[in-house]
Amino acid sequence: MARGKDKKQQTPAAGWERVRRDAVIGLRWAGIALGVFFAVTVLWVGVYRFVNPPTTFLIAATSFSDAKIRHRNVPIEAVAPALWQSIVAAEDQRFCEHSGFDVKQINKAIEEAQDGGRQRGASTVSQQTAKNAFLWPGRNYLRKGLEAYFTFLLETLWPKRRIMEVYLNIVEFGPGIFGAEAASERYFSKPARDLNSHEAALLAAVLPNPHRLHVQAPGPYVQERAVNIAALARVLHNQGFARCVLH
Repeated sequence: MARGKDKKQQTPAAGWERVRRDAVIGLRWAGIALGVFFAVTVLWVGVYRFVNPPTTFLIAATSFSDAKIRHRNVPIEAVAPALWQSIVAAEDQRFCEHSGFDVKQINKAIEEAQDGGRQRGASTVSQQTAKNAFLWPGRNYLRKGLEAYFTFLLETLWPKRRIMEVYLNIVEFGPGIFGAEAASERYFSKPARDLNSHEAALLAAVLPNPHRLHVQAPGPYVQERAVNIAALARVLHNQGFARCVLH
């Protein structure tokens, strides 16, 4: 009987020891998983600094819907400067100044939303490149967290010129039309290197919603937006705000 009582008295301690051991094992495996994730993602981003993404999750998902895909990678030298200057003017005027996140624009968007204004995005070109090159379409907290992580990696491992180059090659300018070269050939029957300032501004003008805004037969909103973008792009160029793309 005494031995039976001793065994029962030892049971809680043995249970806690088992819990502690399982927790240590779990933390160890979690640490290994995080280490593998970090190593793989850093390698992935590092490779894409020199190798163009052959496809993206969005391009793949679009192709599965039986839509015709137009996509062709070109070096940034093969894109008219007017296009990336227009994109900076339209999407991310502080592209050369921030480290991936435009805090001023984020705070401005929050204030406008709190005042009951129209909700708008405040994503930088770096964030959009991270999202488009490495993540799946959708909106949830997990993806937003991963977007911030990949944005940090891009800004750490890539120069601004490379961020813009990859962005130009994977951004969607219309249904199934990905990248500057494909868009220029589809809409203007010319290579991207030959785009003029008006054509470049039209392409940049549809980026907020390329499925509803159209480069061909643009509506009044796109036309007015393109005029404003072209004017601002000239100002940014003259004042050197897009200089980081040249280096």
